[in-house]
Amino acid sequence: MEHLLFYGMGALAVIFGLLVVFHANPIHSALALVGLLFNTAGLYAMLSGEFVAVIQILVYTGAIMVLFLFVIMLLNLQRDALELHRIGAVRLVGALVMLLLGLRVALLLRGSGATLFQTAAELSPGFGSVESVGELMFGKYLLPFEAISILLLAAIVGGLVMGKKKL
Repeated sequence: MEHLLFYGMGALAVIFGLLVVFHANPIHSALALVGLLFNTAGLYAMLSGEFVAVIQILVYTGAIMVLFLFVIMLLNLQRDALELHRIGAVRLVGALVMLLLGLRVALLLRGSGATLFQTAAELSPGFGSVESVGELMFGKYLLPFEAISILLLAAIVGGLVMGKKKL
């Protein structure tokens, strides 16, 4: 039963991801992204990452999606600006790259000896807890964590500068 739920949530995540990419309306794409983030949180919870699942829902589904919707509404794109330019060659190249990437992943999985219903490795007692995540985030991965903070700050400043030109 657990495998069925896991693969069902994975399939829903793929469907929501495709809706995010292929929907013409940015508001509908943002709502599909909310569904994708909820499914990802469910997958994290099933993989014994309860803390990461809760943070996924609170931070990304809550705060970041509100920010996305704010930016979408701030830009106030008109219908003609949302029209997609349909280029057949670009779609063909994209489909070919996606096919090659899927083939590469399948070959990697085949070479690693992984099976569909492989049992998970035994986890340490504190795996996924707030304490263990905090030790890793502010210990071993402090520099990447701070680099991402600076990148987000630069993105916010860039968004304000671009938005100020239009106001």
